[in-house]
Amino acid sequence: MSMAHDDRVDDGSGKPVLAPMGGADVAEALAIQARIYPPALVESEAVFRDRIALPGGFCLAARIAGRLAGYLLAYRWRAGSPPPIDALAGGAPADGGALREVLFIHDLAVDPAGRGLRLGTRMVERALAAAADAGLREAQLVAVEGAHRYWQRMGFTQPAPTGALRAKLASYGPQARWMTRPISPGGGR
Repeated sequence: MSMAHDDRVDDGSGKPVLAPMGGADVAEALAIQARIYPPALVESEAVFRDRIALPGGFCLAARIAGRLAGYLLAYRWRAGSPPPIDALAGGAPADGGALREVLFIHDLAVDPAGRGLRLGTRMVERALAAAADAGLREAQLVAVEGAHRYWQRMGFTQPAPTGALRAKLASYGPQARWMTRPISPGGGR
């Protein structure tokens, strides 16, 4: 599947609809984030808009009956360098944007009302497939609040972080785990 594919049209069936995330989705995404994350991990509207605007983005919105039920913030990024919580990326990684070699999964959230519908899995699978089509061969993320089990089921593993990465992870909270997985052509494992 391509990120350009937009099945935003709601056929009235109540089935989930995935589409590229845009600025109009931000207010609802912020409300979902506030319901799910502890205050230390809540990010601002400016960060959401910044991530959606990054070139090479793979951000998605999941809607049910016209309401946002989940979102995925994912984009090309520099390997092994997660951005700090609630910090603007400024359109490029700190190295000037020369290295955008991995898919960084910044945030995945599903509203409690949308749970049990595989929305998170569907959004991640679509982003992985699009990243594979774009030539990316690895995905990276920071799992927070015990989410590492979810990501393990999606094929992510936990390599031991080195000094600089370990320091960055500390800002994500004591349960933060660095996770990676290969992306094969076609997006499969």
